[in-house]
Amino acid sequence: MKNPKILRNMFISVGVLFALARLLAAGTIDGVPQPPIITFDAPGAGTGPGQGTQGLTINPGGVIAGDYVDASSVFHGFRRAQDTGTITPFDAPGAGTAPYEGTVAESINSAGVIAGLYTDQDAVFHGFVRDTEGTFTTFDAPGAGTGFDQGTEAGNINTRGVTAGSYIDSSNVNHGFVRTPDPGGTITPFDVTGAGAGPGQGTFVTAGDGLNEAGATVGYYIDSNDVAHGFVRDTSGTITTFNVTGAGTDPGQGTGAFGINSAGTIVGGWIDASNVEHGFVRDANDGTITTFDVPGGGTGPGQGSFPVNINASGAMTGDYVDASDVSHGFLRAADGTITATFDVPGGGTGSGQGTFAFCNNPRDAITGYYVDSNNAWHGFLRAAPQPTPRPHPTPAPRP
Repeated sequence: MKNPKILRNMFISVGVLFALARLLAAGTIDGVPQPPIITFDAPGAGTGPGQGTQGLTINPGGVIAGDYVDASSVFHGFRRAQDTGTITPFDAPGAGTAPYEGTVAESINSAGVIAGLYTDQDAVFHGFVRDTEGTFTTFDAPGAGTGFDQGTEAGNINTRGVTAGSYIDSSNVNHGFVRTPDPGGTITPFDVTGAGAGPGQGTFVTAGDGLNEAGATVGYYIDSNDVAHGFVRDTSGTITTFNVTGAGTDPGQGTGAFGINSAGTIVGGWIDASNVEHGFVRDANDGTITTFDVPGGGTGPGQGSFPVNINASGAMTGDYVDASDVSHGFLRAADGTITATFDVPGGGTGSGQGTFAFCNNPRDAITGYYVDSNNAWHGFLRAAPQPTPRPHPTPAPRP
């Protein structure tokens, strides 16, 4: 199964389970205690390379959704409760049971409704929405292909129940769509002007973080030269494209928008002419782009900084890859300060291993996964930072 999250959004070459979880202190930064990290594995998750558990999305209440891959390399969705840590696995009706088929949960809204995709027995993708009672609605975008690795991905859902995602047609070209929550679900496909029309080209709505509460979507398009460019589509359907100054112009390089918050601020990544990754923030008001690199990020091909989500306050999370090709998580405040870098205990220290942060909620609780020394995946929750206590004023002495 092609999971756009695992493939770093595809444009880069691009009982309670607490018996298995560990509550771990995360140390201090500049003397400030850091939040604890909870690790978890879904029941039935495999332990081989490319198997295990991935936390992909977290809502304001702290409920996590994601996927796990079993010992037969079949994908399954899960929901993890905030209060008990209980993990509920699920499979979309019609999901295949062969290796790399199955169900992937990619987005959860404030009510706990989940959107994602499943792959059937013919390796065709279909979108789904799972309500809080566990009832599924499945759908296919008009024009979606029905061949191998074609079909529909519902990558995002907001509080109003609007979904957004991408579909691949019979010519293996990608297109974006937005789906309304009305009965029957009206689907509006769209393409960014300039998107290529060849296999692997077209319009990609970022999964997980590419839709905000107002209904604006972000992503990237791949042109006829296989170069990526960022875009934002507002609630009226108007599309604005942009490129980061310094982004490379060779195949596999360029600019991608990966997250948009309720204010319309966009976070994303860009790849330079040396194939090094960098982060950017795009201002919602005037489109000004500010680039950044997380300290410790490597400067070789495939290394550097990769932000993937931005919350309502403008804080963002993601990972950076060091000079040894090991990944580490980070949290960046709206003012540009890197407030935390972190490694989940148990993360491997080999190439392609380490910590991958995927989503921070409004309180900056972060979910993601880590890859261990055996290249198996495990989910994690980095708890929300506790507010700094305010000193109480000393009462004035009585006369």
